[in-house]
This record gives sequence, structure tokens and C-alpha cells, in this order.
Amino acid sequence: MKNSIAAALACLSLSGCLGYHIGPAKPYYLRDVHTIAIPTFVNKTLLPRVEVLVTDTVIKQFQQDGTFRIGSGGSADATLKGEIIRVSRSPARSVTGNVLATSEFNLSMRVRYRLVGPDGKPLGPFAEVVGTTSFFVGTDVTTDERQALPLATEELATRLVTQLSEGW
Repeated sequence: MKNSIAAALACLSLSGCLGYHIGPAKPYYLRDVHTIAIPTFVNKTLLPRVEVLVTDTVIKQFQQDGTFRIGSGGSADATLKGEIIRVSRSPARSVTGNVLATSEFNLSMRVRYRLVGPDGKPLGPFAEVVGTTSFFVGTDVTTDERQALPLATEELATRLVTQLSEGW
């Protein structure tokens, strides 16, 4: 008797959830886009070979998100065109007793992107996304910055994919 009452209550409480579903909630203007081609981003900075790192990280984030599939240029519903417009570092913390020496930097990377349809028409406006991280200075600032780039790129890729897959 108790089991049948519990089963009836469970059925009644879950009947209101029939209209909801779990899965990607793409923006309306991307409703027909299922596959995205991602060519190598354009590097407008003086940092060499950073475009490959950013493009690979964005592709991996799209694959992890699962809202869009990654395809080739000819068979994709849209193409993601991106350009790395700025990579900068700024001092965050100075050495105790020496305000001219920096012990920690903030690193930021800015990318401008646009989704383009197969006919070459833009599917939305240009958008920008920023990825940031911080790193401590050792003996070589350039090497420390180079090691911090993947962390900033991961945050940037997460924000870019979230903007496209969820619309914000």
C-alpha cells in the first residue's frame, strides 16, 4: 500500500516536467547551425605561434561542450573566424622592499571573432572575448609568461564557447 502511494506521488510530481529537456540551448539565430569549421585564428600580435595554441584550445572546448560539432570548411554550417588582437601583461604585485621589481604579473589575451555562414554572410556581430591569468616571476619573465599562456587561453576558449552556445 505504501509503495503504491509513493509511486503515485512520484508520477504526479514528475508530470509537470514533461515540457523540459536537457541539452544544448543555442541562441535562436544559431538554430540551424550544427557543425562549425574553425580555421586557424589570425595573429595580430607580436607573439609568435600563439594562433595555433588558441585555435586548438577553442576546438577542444567546442568538443567538450558538445553543442556544436567540428567540421571541415566545405561541409560545415558555419565558420568561426577569429583574430588574436592583444596579449598583454601588467604588474600585479611588487617585490617587498623594491617597488620597481615585480613578483607577479597579470596576463590577458583578447580575441575578436565572428561566425560566418557557408555563403559568407555573417551570422552575428563581431564579438570579443578575454582570457586572463596571473603568474609569478622566476628567473626568466619571458619563459614564465609563455608557460602561463595556456591558462589564459583555456579561460578565453571557455568564454568564447559559452558565448556562442548559450548566447551570453
